[in-house]
Amino acid sequence: MKANPNRFWAIVILLGWVFDFLFWEKPLGVNFALFVALSIATGILLLKMDGLRLARRSSLLLIPIAFLAAMTFIRLEPVTVLLSIAMAVFLMGIFTLTYLNGHWPRFTILNYVFGYLQLLGSMLARPLGFISENRPAQPLSGPTRSRQVWPVVRGIVITLPVLAIFASLLSSADPIFAKRLGDFIDLFNIQNLPEYIFRFVYILVIAYALAGIYLHAAQKSGEAVEEKTWISPFLGFTETAIVLGSVVVLFTAFVIIQFQYFFGGQANISIEGYTYSEYARKGFGELVAVAFFSLLLLLGLGAITRRENRIQRRIFSILGIILDGLVIVMLISAYRRLVLYETAYGFSRLRTYTHVFIIWLGLLLIAIVVLEITRRERAAGLAMLLAALGFILSLGLLNVDAFIVERNIQREIQRVEESISSSQNDVTLDAEYFLDLSDDAVPSLVNAYQDESLPQPVQEGVGSSLACIRYSREQDTRELSWQSLHFSRYFADQALEIVDKDLSAYQINDKKLPVIITTPSGQEFSCQQYNYD
Repeated sequence: MKANPNRFWAIVILLGWVFDFLFWEKPLGVNFALFVALSIATGILLLKMDGLRLARRSSLLLIPIAFLAAMTFIRLEPVTVLLSIAMAVFLMGIFTLTYLNGHWPRFTILNYVFGYLQLLGSMLARPLGFISENRPAQPLSGPTRSRQVWPVVRGIVITLPVLAIFASLLSSADPIFAKRLGDFIDLFNIQNLPEYIFRFVYILVIAYALAGIYLHAAQKSGEAVEEKTWISPFLGFTETAIVLGSVVVLFTAFVIIQFQYFFGGQANISIEGYTYSEYARKGFGELVAVAFFSLLLLLGLGAITRRENRIQRRIFSILGIILDGLVIVMLISAYRRLVLYETAYGFSRLRTYTHVFIIWLGLLLIAIVVLEITRRERAAGLAMLLAALGFILSLGLLNVDAFIVERNIQREIQRVEESISSSQNDVTLDAEYFLDLSDDAVPSLVNAYQDESLPQPVQEGVGSSLACIRYSREQDTRELSWQSLHFSRYFADQALEIVDKDLSAYQINDKKLPVIITTPSGQEFSCQQYNYD
């Protein structure tokens, strides 16, 4: 970079233009993954030309980054996409911070905080330092520069009328060329000037930020990782022991008194005043909050407590392990409550997120216990990073919307069979909820609709959802560019084509909102979307 600063600036400005080209007025698709790949590849190439090699451990970060970037054009479920983008950007930051030394597994929570503050400072200040360090020498005299500039100006002045004459003649000779030339001239319409200025400015801002990131990787990522602390431990062991001991006693009493209630399952719903919803919702939310804040309490006390001898360190570890164990018991209870709720009401996005989150939070608590036993508390930051990464990767692999469709349909089939055996007929599929799902759900809906063993009421519910989805897509007349290519949209289109003829049996009666569809059996189905948890 220092060897050829002009080339460096040209490359980062080109990357800024690529960002504009990929994202300006274009929905998310393959564009994010392409920009991530180009940014990383460019950084590696620039540093390699300066003789700086990527550390082997840091190269391992490229695997989850690539997976997360791919999720943005494979999945359309919003939380999965949002978390994938956020984690990909976060890991790219860690990649930058440890490019040369590869010490990211040694990062504590505070290393992440201080590291990102330093990276932000580099993005703001380091490009200016680079400019001042590589400023070219001033010319010896003014006339020398003038002799270089004025010939260019005269050449442009002479060229413009020549081009105008020839362009006019060629436009008269070919109407297609005339139209293309007119479209090109329209680009410079004064009405678009504010847009061009805005885009030019943010291209330069992105180029400037990328320059700071690359320079930070080249100049700062080789430094040794220091154990960061906000302040030195100041809280006495006695105070901490009282806090932890009191919380442990409280949690123990809670678990003992409520043990049967925790794990009684469906039998406890018969307690007067309790419904499925109250039993589950009033339980798992609070218990998950207790688990989360208990983890913060334990890590916080571990950072600020003075442990001056072996006995104090051992007592702190024992109290921490007991606290973690009790919290894990509470998480198991929260998980059982959530499963009970899902059994009664089916899956939704929020319930699915919580379902997966509880599992990874439990694994994190177990990891904290293991780290406390093995006296490797510094690795808590790595454990939290891996748990967060595992949670996000799980959502992507699970395919949340398809999972909801498959589980809810399977649950409805079981309820239909139970209804037939008990001579009841009050079972209906909550198919309206499927309308709120993304295109990720469409292939699973089509597969279910084509299942000949599907009970007729369930099949009509699925078919009604597909008919509404097809109608909604027909109203969308947007022409998406290749930058917005998305596999989820593509597979949804392919799946809908398979059942297009079958869905013609579902008649659209009222095209005013909400659209009403009549099923083959004469039932009416509203295409109104609902959001609920």
